[in-house]
Amino acid sequence: MEMESLKVYNTLSGTKEPFVPAKPGQVRMYVCGPTTYNFIHLGNARPLVVFDTVRRYLEYLGFEVIYIQNFTDVDDKIIKRAQEEKVSPEELANKYINEYFKDADALNVKRATVHPRVSEHMSNIIEFIGKLVDKGVAYAVDGDVYFAVSRFGEYGKLSKRNLEDLQAGARVEVDERKLNPADFALWKKAKPGEPRWDSPWGPGRPGWHIECSAMSHKYLGESFDIHGGGFDLIFPHHENEIAQSEALFGAPMARYWMHNGFITVNEEKMSKSLGNFFLLRDITAKFSPQVVRFYLLSTHYRSPLDFDDGKLEIAKKGLERLQTAYRLFKENKSTAAAGTIERKTEAEVYLQEVGSLHKRFLEAMNDDFNTALAIAVLFDLARAMNGFMSKGIEGNEAYKALMESAQIYEKMAKVLGIELETAAEQKDSGLVDGLMDLIIKVRQEARAKKDFATADDIRQGLKEIGIILEDTPQGVRWRYKSKGD
Repeated sequence: MEMESLKVYNTLSGTKEPFVPAKPGQVRMYVCGPTTYNFIHLGNARPLVVFDTVRRYLEYLGFEVIYIQNFTDVDDKIIKRAQEEKVSPEELANKYINEYFKDADALNVKRATVHPRVSEHMSNIIEFIGKLVDKGVAYAVDGDVYFAVSRFGEYGKLSKRNLEDLQAGARVEVDERKLNPADFALWKKAKPGEPRWDSPWGPGRPGWHIECSAMSHKYLGESFDIHGGGFDLIFPHHENEIAQSEALFGAPMARYWMHNGFITVNEEKMSKSLGNFFLLRDITAKFSPQVVRFYLLSTHYRSPLDFDDGKLEIAKKGLERLQTAYRLFKENKSTAAAGTIERKTEAEVYLQEVGSLHKRFLEAMNDDFNTALAIAVLFDLARAMNGFMSKGIEGNEAYKALMESAQIYEKMAKVLGIELETAAEQKDSGLVDGLMDLIIKVRQEARAKKDFATADDIRQGLKEIGIILEDTPQGVRWRYKSKGD
């Protein structure tokens, strides 16, 4: 099957570009993580799910993905919140990092290759700042260190802003110690009662932007493939990262810059300052995390996504349709395997349709990870599977066709991180498997002791409740009873 190559929208160029990583077969990827002073809200959850899906699809294509997502555990907001809660900033950060993982796991977000923390990389950050000072693009003033934006000629290239506009828009109460009002802090002089680390410029702590430059360099090198985050990080955070890293190394920091759109509430950006943000915990008290993930992927990642409970209800019903199709497959596969009627031509036609749908899924994901279209294809495949099963599938050819289509269905869902079994079904399935393993073990022990009466009683008892045991050269297998048994 010949496919067009993956295309990715690059914020830097403002166009979709063919995706070509620096090293064949490997993708190095950095995504900005949360500041750990509260539970994550829905706006935080969107980049988590978006870039997890990007990673999953790259792995599906066969790439080795080195995925780095940081924790900002040194920050003004953390210090303020820790003072309010009367705990140390470290204790507060640890608490919310643990809570973050609970939320991320619930959303089926895979753990990063490395989750670096600012507090554990202070020597890397201080060394990075020192090199910028030595190079003459940063300067120290009374214990603070600033980056001189006028000394990086490409400043503003990501956000499409020029330095003159930034200077004109600077507030009146500017720091007179700065060479330029747009200069930003790399190192902040310690204030009384704040966490501090020793540095060549005196005790203090790093600015926000330098942490990602230092940590991405440590784990991914001077230049890597994808840098991701929310649209709100384009300026100043990612713009300043580019200035720091490229001024020091003279090479593009990242080949592709990817940014997901805002989540809005009544078409107004969700934000803490407006008081219209919703903690993920509050939402998952009413809707399963899988519904939330499905909802977040139902719109293209670069588009705004408007939030209300009605849209989550729609997502819930959509996910249930996909899960119902999978449940019907599991109920039908044992019948199909036991049947004897061959429907070869029908199976071939069905598999052609499945192949076409698989191609459409790949085309959607290759077009800048268009999960909205990919989900639409998943619905089409669910309908095709339901239609095929409704014909009374029996026989080897039909069984093989059904199994092949189900495997493709499972792979598509896995790329999107969508669970095709509900939490209850997963629990029930695990319980049944465990019980059957135990029963088979007891029966095998009875046979080993030549207690064939007990072994036969077990087999017959299972048959009466709808479970068939089959002794094969490869061992004992079990399946649900079909019409032919």
